[in-house]
Amino acid sequence: MRRMTVTAAPPEKLYYTGDDEADRLIASDPLALLIGFALDQQVPVQKAFSGPLELQRRLGHLDARRIASTDPDVLADAFRQRPALHRFPAAMAKRVQALCAYITDTYDGDAARVWTDARDGADLQRRLMALPSFGDMKVRSMLAILAKQFGVNLPGLDAVVPRHPTLGDVTSPESLASYQAAKRAHKAEMRAREAAPRD
Repeated sequence: MRRMTVTAAPPEKLYYTGDDEADRLIASDPLALLIGFALDQQVPVQKAFSGPLELQRRLGHLDARRIASTDPDVLADAFRQRPALHRFPAAMAKRVQALCAYITDTYDGDAARVWTDARDGADLQRRLMALPSFGDMKVRSMLAILAKQFGVNLPGLDAVVPRHPTLGDVTSPESLASYQAAKRAHKAEMRAREAAPRD
């Protein structure tokens, strides 16, 4: 039996790209949001989350089943078209195809079911961790986005939503800039600690 979460309306847009159409797409299309996260590696947030809209333009759709069944070379070519969708277009085409195959096989092609079928916060966390290309940091950000911006309400969700700032706290271009500045500062601090001489 399918379990539905209690949700508020999704946000009108997520302020991750600076492009109104791209920001609206990742808010309205669950697969677009997950693809954005799959691409969010070794490129700026703006580049990663602009990718779903550009991919939709190049393919003519954002359908998990169709992407999963696309010839891998054709999909890689779509990623390579200039401007390339990522610094590593071929590798990211494989990751996105693996994500879409998983969504197709596990959720019948409906990406929203990752959270609409979840029983509780721990179950949602497990579902997100099982997604190809989703590590701990991406899972924490997705949990925060779903709770804080999509209004997902599940038993025990508060226990797994991170307390530290994530993309879930970004609600404007200004807050995105603040989030990215804090992230850069944190990375610089971690690098400095690693480079410091040990007694």
